[in-house]
Amino acid sequence: MIRRDFLWSGAAVALLAGTAAALRIGRPQDAHAAETFEVTKTEAEWRAILSDAAFNVLRKEGTEYPGTSPLLNEHRKGIFACAGCHLPLYSSETKFDSGTGWPSFWQEIPNAVGMTVDRSLGMTRTEVHCRRCGGHLGHVFDDGPPPTGLRHCINGVALTFKPATA
Repeated sequence: MIRRDFLWSGAAVALLAGTAAALRIGRPQDAHAAETFEVTKTEAEWRAILSDAAFNVLRKEGTEYPGTSPLLNEHRKGIFACAGCHLPLYSSETKFDSGTGWPSFWQEIPNAVGMTVDRSLGMTRTEVHCRRCGGHLGHVFDDGPPPTGLRHCINGVALTFKPATA
């Protein structure tokens, strides 16, 4: 690569990064920032009870690396709950292997999640958050299995799992 190509590549990357930052104006955080949640804590209180990875996802709308969550391969019967406030969110009965590297569900437990429009990264998606604490969970897409056709693509660090009792 000649120097000119290298400089142009660097300028293009900087332009794309600036554009992505500008597009974050319509973030889901902005959309549900006005919502009132039953469970509220200061940033310090959240940091004290969450792992760094869970804090990054739940409170800063981060994303875990695909394939890294132990819950991806959790196949026992039970309930997946919010790692922040422990609200039951998904039943193991609705979990499926989407091949994406994140735990996926075709339906949430009724009255468990909230959804907002996420226009970050130059696309429009549906962001999913915990209805009780507002923690970011992931996104919903319309390429899931029957009966809903939905795929709730959820960060495993945003969840805990409680096995069903026999």
